[in-house]
Amino acid sequence: MELVYVIILTLNMKKINLCIALVLIICLSCIAPTKKYYLSFKSKKELNDFLNRKTAGFPLISAHRGGPMPGFPENAIETFENATSYQPVIIEFDVAISKDSTLVIMHDDKLDRTTTGTGTIGSYTYNELKKLNLKDNGGKITEFKIPTLEEVLEWGKNKVLFTIDVKRGVPYSKIIAEVRKTKSENNAIIITYNANQAAEVHRLAPDLMISASARSIADVERLNQMGVPNDRIVAFVGTSAPDAMVYEYLHSKGITCILGTMGNLDRSAVANPNQKFYAQLLANGADILSTDELILAGTQFDHYRENKKLKFANLIVK
Repeated sequence: MELVYVIILTLNMKKINLCIALVLIICLSCIAPTKKYYLSFKSKKELNDFLNRKTAGFPLISAHRGGPMPGFPENAIETFENATSYQPVIIEFDVAISKDSTLVIMHDDKLDRTTTGTGTIGSYTYNELKKLNLKDNGGKITEFKIPTLEEVLEWGKNKVLFTIDVKRGVPYSKIIAEVRKTKSENNAIIITYNANQAAEVHRLAPDLMISASARSIADVERLNQMGVPNDRIVAFVGTSAPDAMVYEYLHSKGITCILGTMGNLDRSAVANPNQKFYAQLLANGADILSTDELILAGTQFDHYRENKKLKFANLIVK
């Protein structure tokens, strides 16, 4: 009897395991693989033509600090990759410098908020920084590490556009050298904050695109006087929407416009999620929105592009 019981139990367990396996197979078959939305420009000319408004327009999101969200800390390659699951993106990130002159990706001067370390980033060598883990914006420690600029640029080829924010004390010449080393001219834009910085970058790398502060017609004229031509300018128009005439002037010069919504504009969008807030900013003249609200903005971008029947030859969906 005991032997019969064991045999029956074994057969029942096999049936149960088979049922579980079948359920898992059915469930997995219903889950679509995660899509990736990549941007790929085959040459500097392709990128420049797009940013100079010579090709069909296609509004893009710039994921501020890479699009952090729970479990994904700011300025991490894993976070950048996660952002491509939602949108074709421009990744905005920050470059700092370690004690031994390694270019690393970090926004704050101090490590305390975003890593398991303490103190200033410039007091650590890169080998010491590699031992730290990144924390998400809620303070949760992740397994992710502080990447180098070289690692980020290598990762981003044929995946995203970059806007590279250069922290104080980091020479533009070192940033440009890494762009050259990794052959990232096709997808890199260097951020500057005034006409002198823009002129320096243009002198060092006249072929590269520059994000320059241009909140008025006078700002553009100042850039031109400093030797920065319109076909190398991507205009950052500020964190509040400019007058329509500013957009019209910039567009007439073939200049793409970035509006920063991080801060008050993002808060307004979150408070009024059904009012197509981001879509209206695009309709008013912005070409790129730099936002902390990747998912909400992305939904409105998708609807806007669909309504306008916008297509983009440089978009690759995997």
